[in-house]
Amino acid sequence: MNLSNLKKNESGVISAIRLSGSIKRRLSDMGMTPGATVKMLRLAPLGDPVEFRVLNCNIGIRKKDAEKIFIHKVVK
Repeated sequence: MNLSNLKKNESGVISAIRLSGSIKRRLSDMGMTPGATVKMLRLAPLGDPVEFRVLNCNIGIRKKDAEKIFIHKVVK
């Protein structure tokens, strides 16, 4: 499952990031690393970007980048 599959208020734990270059580095600097818990907060009106919460920070990510971040869904 990838990050873009999460629905509003669902959470997941990052298992792999298949991005490269500066976008991978920026996301990593903001806490998007394997093992981090990510919560989907909201989707823009036209569906892109998507806002997530990681380490008490809100991060907006393009949907095409979110599709390359793989997670395990957290079951409550």
